Amino acid sequence: MARKRQSEEHKANHERWLITYSDLITLLMVFFIVMYAMSSVNQKKYEALAASLKAGFNTSTGSNMITDYQGQKMVTTMQMQEDKQLREAENKIKEYAKKNALDKSIHLKINERGLVISVVDRVLFNSGEAQLTEQAKNVLTQIVSIIHLLPNHILVEGHTDNIPIHNGRFPSNWELSTTRATQVIAYFINNGFSPNKLSAAGYSQYRPLFANDSEQNRALNRRVDIVVLRTIMQTKTGNEEKNIVIKSSVQNQ
Repeated sequence: MARKRQSEEHKANHERWLITYSDLITLLMVFFIVMYAMSSVNQKKYEALAASLKAGFNTSTGSNMITDYQGQKMVTTMQMQEDKQLREAENKIKEYAKKNALDKSIHLKINERGLVISVVDRVLFNSGEAQLTEQAKNVLTQIVSIIHLLPNHILVEGHTDNIPIHNGRFPSNWELSTTRATQVIAYFINNGFSPNKLSAAGYSQYRPLFANDSEQNRALNRRVDIVVLRTIMQTKTGNEEKNIVIKSSVQNQ
């Protein structure tokens, strides 16, 4: 009788691995379900999975994890689309400048602020003046035709060199740089740009690209920058990078 009981206990011990095996299979199934759901941006799937995890584990960790992942993925997608649009606009303006022998007068770059279109002042204005020339109107018309469909906010910045100006209209370079920027703004508005997307700034001589130590450098510093601002700005906090979504100021009217 004792031998029979020992035999039954020995047999039962061999079957305990099935419990561990079934737990492992269950965990693997949950893991693959989570991976599948996270591979496709589907709002309903995320909400259902978050609710399931929250109910199963009695915690909000699953919901927060999925929400953070979804938000970051959406921001990354938006950023990639915006970069593509800015590069396309940059290439079109470069092509126009090259065809019209303006590639040494119109300089473009994409940086953390967005697409910066720098136009030297001699293309837009006569010396010491803020009235747009006919050539300026042709150049700005082309730029408007390329960037006006973009949803981005546009900042127009006026810059001068360090040579003081004193005339009846402009007592200093502050007034000259600001007036030039607003003249470009006015032309944009007259050519169909929404005023809600536009802003102007004048920086006088205080944001030069190069040292004002030669006529060539001063000529490059006298410019108007048309900045197609990013809607997603990337900032760094310590060693971490963070994307900030900037809401457009354009409102439906």
